[in-house]
Amino acid sequence: MENQNLDSQNPIYLNKKEGEFQSRIDMTELRTSLEKVKSEISKVIVGQENMIEHLLAALLSNGHVLIEGVPGVAKTITAKLLAKTIDVGFSRIQFTPDLMPSDILGTSVFSVKNSEFEFKKGPIFSNFILIDEINRSPAKTQAALFEVMEERQITMDGIRYQMEEPFLVVATQNPIEHEGTYRLPEAQLDRFLFKINVNYPNLEEEILIIKNEHENKRKDKIEAVNPVISAEQLKKYQYLVKDIIVEAQLIEYIAKIIINTRENQFLYLGASPRASLALLTASKAFAALRGRDFVTPEDIKEASYAVLRHRVIVSPEREMEGLTADEIIRQILEGIEIPR
Repeated sequence: MENQNLDSQNPIYLNKKEGEFQSRIDMTELRTSLEKVKSEISKVIVGQENMIEHLLAALLSNGHVLIEGVPGVAKTITAKLLAKTIDVGFSRIQFTPDLMPSDILGTSVFSVKNSEFEFKKGPIFSNFILIDEINRSPAKTQAALFEVMEERQITMDGIRYQMEEPFLVVATQNPIEHEGTYRLPEAQLDRFLFKINVNYPNLEEEILIIKNEHENKRKDKIEAVNPVISAEQLKKYQYLVKDIIVEAQLIEYIAKIIINTRENQFLYLGASPRASLALLTASKAFAALRGRDFVTPEDIKEASYAVLRHRVIVSPEREMEGLTADEIIRQILEGIEIPR
């Protein structure tokens, strides 16, 4: 160790011989695997780097994601492709107004052969669950889903069924169509680690999308994507992310951001302690995506929008003026001194 200047207060150490900073935790395999995932998804998806980055961060954080965007911006297919790159079970559930909780969780069916009831598991019993148009089902069905999202288990006929890890729910919703929809209450929105807003592609991306479609001879685009991560690898990466270093001043920085949402005059409702924990976890995931074993203020700022935008409520007066949650979050981040 004579060539290494190790400081327990710093998240990295300097190798004097090489003059380079090195990580204490080896993040090489994790970063390489996630680059492979991005490469596979890019075979089909053009742009949407923000959505893909946040989905990968959610994977590492073992947290659920709500994706909001107008129809046709690749919300569903991106989630499908991400699931395809991981060698785990996949279920897709289309939410409709007549969907019942048993359609998701499963139901007990009488077996003539055994003369007793047997539980037939529903589509929620998988590893990667894609919920399309989550706001189209009634409150009773939504409540059944959010219970299993939070507890990662269900109880049927007195028997507890544990969800198999990894367990990730990715839900989509349309922000402009409200007929026949049921708004998600704040307590249920809080179950999602991230809310990702998906925008239209720019001109260059639009041209590339059209060009790729014109030149593509495959009938099924998803077939071009191959699994590159196993379930065991993903679980290993999730445990690795938990060990990422967060210094005391950055924990205080997270707390200041959350407290400011509660004291902000433009917000009717601020973020809860669950948001603090979500911001901490997400910041570690973004650090891992960058190949670092320590969190920086930039990781926290990058995670703040997706973590907080669905956990705060803009006051009615400011909402009428056109002020959005993202703009208020930006003001909060700009108003807090960045720790150095």
